[in-house]
Amino acid sequence: MSTTPLPSQQQVNATPKHESITGVVERLTYYSQESGYTVARLQRPGAKELTTITGSFADIQPGQTLQLTGFWREHPQYGLQFQVINYKESKPATLTGIEKYLGSGLIKGVGPVTAKRIVAHFGIETLDIIENQIERLSEVNGIAKKRIAMIQRAWNEQKAIKEVMVFLQGHGVSTTYAVKIYKQYGDKSIDTVTHNPYQLAADIYGIGFLTADKIARNLGVPADSEFRYRAGLVHALSEAAEDGHCYLPQSELIENVIKLLTTQEHQPTEDAIAQTIKDMALKDELIRERDADKTLNCYKPTYFYTEQNLAQLVCERLCYLISPDIPRVRAWLERFSNSRQVSLSPEQQQAVEVAAYSRFTVITGGPGVGKTFCTSTIVSLWKAMGKSIALAAPTGRAAQRLGEMTGLEAKTIHRLLEFDPRTRSFKRDRTNPLPQSAIIVDEASMLDLFLAYSLVDAVSENTQLLLVGDIDQLPSVGAGNVLADLINSRQVPVVRLTQVFRQAATSKIITASHLINRGQYPNIESISDTPQSDCLWHGGGLQPEHGVQAISELITDLVPRLGFNPATDVQVLAPMSRGLVGTRNLNNVLQQLINPPSPEKIEITRGGTVFRVGDRVIQLTNDYQREVFNGDVGFITTIDTEEQEVIVQYQERDVTYDYADMNELALAWSVSIHKSQGSEYPVVILPLYTQHYMMLTRNLLYTGLTRAKKLAIIIGSKKAISMCIRSTKSQERYTRLQQRLQAALQ
Repeated sequence: MSTTPLPSQQQVNATPKHESITGVVERLTYYSQESGYTVARLQRPGAKELTTITGSFADIQPGQTLQLTGFWREHPQYGLQFQVINYKESKPATLTGIEKYLGSGLIKGVGPVTAKRIVAHFGIETLDIIENQIERLSEVNGIAKKRIAMIQRAWNEQKAIKEVMVFLQGHGVSTTYAVKIYKQYGDKSIDTVTHNPYQLAADIYGIGFLTADKIARNLGVPADSEFRYRAGLVHALSEAAEDGHCYLPQSELIENVIKLLTTQEHQPTEDAIAQTIKDMALKDELIRERDADKTLNCYKPTYFYTEQNLAQLVCERLCYLISPDIPRVRAWLERFSNSRQVSLSPEQQQAVEVAAYSRFTVITGGPGVGKTFCTSTIVSLWKAMGKSIALAAPTGRAAQRLGEMTGLEAKTIHRLLEFDPRTRSFKRDRTNPLPQSAIIVDEASMLDLFLAYSLVDAVSENTQLLLVGDIDQLPSVGAGNVLADLINSRQVPVVRLTQVFRQAATSKIITASHLINRGQYPNIESISDTPQSDCLWHGGGLQPEHGVQAISELITDLVPRLGFNPATDVQVLAPMSRGLVGTRNLNNVLQQLINPPSPEKIEITRGGTVFRVGDRVIQLTNDYQREVFNGDVGFITTIDTEEQEVIVQYQERDVTYDYADMNELALAWSVSIHKSQGSEYPVVILPLYTQHYMMLTRNLLYTGLTRAKKLAIIIGSKKAISMCIRSTKSQERYTRLQQRLQAALQ
């Protein structure tokens, strides 16, 4: 085959001339999940050096033979590159190419070792054999009928997926999610996308309105179509829910949708969006409700009915009274205190007495005020009263801590309510309530609207429910502000613990967190002054690049010197994902420091992220099929290139992911402060810079700091800390649970 020589510098600098080149993909240097933008190295026939190619690719794997059309350009930093405009794949022509192609992870059931054996047996006819006579793979030693059936399914699926990829690529969008689309719709993928591209945003995790809208526009859906307006309204309310809101005032919703749908050619009018809202409300696709101020609020129906029903359920629980026998409780408490040689504060005694005879109780308070001791005392009292007790928390880590401090088994709320992946619903509800007579839920600030409703719905009228949590922490990741609404309604029995106990008062972490909570600047010392201190200030410079360097130095020097293991004991918590000291960049930096590449560690690249055996990862969404939930953290123990599976160990349980589902995971060497709720770590490193000003709030700093058990290190600027302390804006959410409780019980 003839080769194309490298162009001269004069040709590169001239007007780009389109030409075609052919080669085999040697390796991927960079791949963006969002855009499909790729930098790869191509082996061209007869060329001594690899060629760098750049462009957007539907799907690209090492070993693929590509025919590329584009032009040469000189990158100021990386040198000569071939910019790809379009391309098509052809079957690899050499044995090495075929072997690399088959073993690249493209076909489930064929890894590098199996690929080598197949090509060694069939040679240049390998791909034709797989296409037309796949049963002949049995001639290869070690490939059984079961493996052949798996390879055939994967091969056929790849052909169908390629059709979807080519279709989407033809409409100018990234096809990263083609596998997900095919799994969702199968042979109807192209028909579904053509008929209703906005359905993708509703059905497929990772495809949002903007991607679906881009597909729709390329398919010719007009910018002013009512279909687009409806999808935009649903998206705007979904985005609001991601910020914690249960609804939006109609005026704010219209404003957000106009911003979302405005293009160079079209800007929706307020009247047009208002009319679409009205039409959707008539069809119960949206719920509109006026509040006491006559403001018209817009809900997605599930949010409206869940909030309404939760308020009703709480009111029903509060109506069932228990005749109190306080003298008996106090006598038991006296015997309990004497036998344990402990004493309860007046606040703690009040909490135990209220919980003993209330159907629904909330205990709240910050760190060091004795919530743990109070909870374990209530457990002991209820056991003495002969009650059957269930303990739960929103996350596995929080449930584990609750079980350790009480000596009883504790479960996640999802496990307690017996989630059924088949029906995607809980087996425990009002028709099949929990059998226990007393239930304690810890870390209740993490309860979002839907989980709170499911919990209360499964509590029978004869069961007592105790919620324990810190109202001053960040509210739930999901929509709602349930704990705060319950407390602020003044309709639910609440005991707030405020007395910091003597032992806790010696902790600089606890002292600092209470000062922050009161709006006061904490006394944080310099690392160089007191390296044994449990709460430290580290300058880190005023710019984020200095912060990255400071974190690196802490991980490689101070943390090990103080006896901590960076791989298991340290958690870097960031206010946001973007920027140099955001979670994305910090994860790349920390991965290289804590779990660097080595020949012994298998790794794969998905969506521009390298996942390596030994990496700490976090689950990004609730996966009821695998029973792993948003915020769960584990470690990658196995990457199987033959089966195209990744095994993650969560505590003592192994969970298997297909390659196609890896977008449910992200590296977790650094996570957001929101994602850290319900967790505790021996060491927390907290970078705070003024560039994060949109996220800097008092309860964000308070939550991040209180995640540390032994050592907290804040780096960044003191101005950023001051901004956190002054701001309480993140506590404001559009919810009406408080008002519904007040209206129902007046």
